[in-house]
Amino acid sequence: MSIKENLEQIKNKINKSLEGSQKSIKDITITAVSKNVGVDKILEAYDCGLRNFGENRVQEFLEKNEKIDKELNWHMIGHLQRNKVKYIYNKVKLIQSVDSVRLAKRIDKYCRNNNKEMDILLEVNVAEDDSKFGFKVKELEETIKRISQFKTLNIKGFMTVAPYYDNPENSRPIFKKLKNNFDKFSNMEYDNVSMDYLSMGMSNDYHIAVEEGANIVRIGTELFGERQY
Repeated sequence: MSIKENLEQIKNKINKSLEGSQKSIKDITITAVSKNVGVDKILEAYDCGLRNFGENRVQEFLEKNEKIDKELNWHMIGHLQRNKVKYIYNKVKLIQSVDSVRLAKRIDKYCRNNNKEMDILLEVNVAEDDSKFGFKVKELEETIKRISQFKTLNIKGFMTVAPYYDNPENSRPIFKKLKNNFDKFSNMEYDNVSMDYLSMGMSNDYHIAVEEGANIVRIGTELFGERQY
């Protein structure tokens, strides 16, 4: 199937997940995960109306960014090493994967020195999975207090990567727990914090994530097909 057909199926699935809610498909941002996807397929997705693209690796992102002259909103969604911040801080729209205060401090440093601001999401390891990065739920309040002091950074919400389950229903409690915390912090007043985005769900489980309140989903395989690694 073509990317266009895949995208239609994805939108249909999202619409089904939104049934009975106050939201519409316009409230959901589809971030096309373009890791290991060629420029031609990214441009094909762009032609289908997608504007938000997520990359995991800095080097791969830089190579694609160099070749594409369209106005894309690039998101960094993979683990970002502090020594790579200097290459991307002025090229991406959103860093979804801020997983330590030290990383936030490094981003702030480059933004301050270059008179820029950066929108970020805090990556939360809800399941406390040793193979994943991110803050524990119990660390969120202290983390938000600390990172909100970095004046160039705008905390825009949370992101999580649920463990892969054969039955995506198993992800539901993880998404529910993060949504509860998202709501909790939405009702608190901090400088430089606005809980606008809840990024949850990938190809396997995004329909569950949308049911539980995600407004950003990160979809690669279901959009582009299986990738060659």
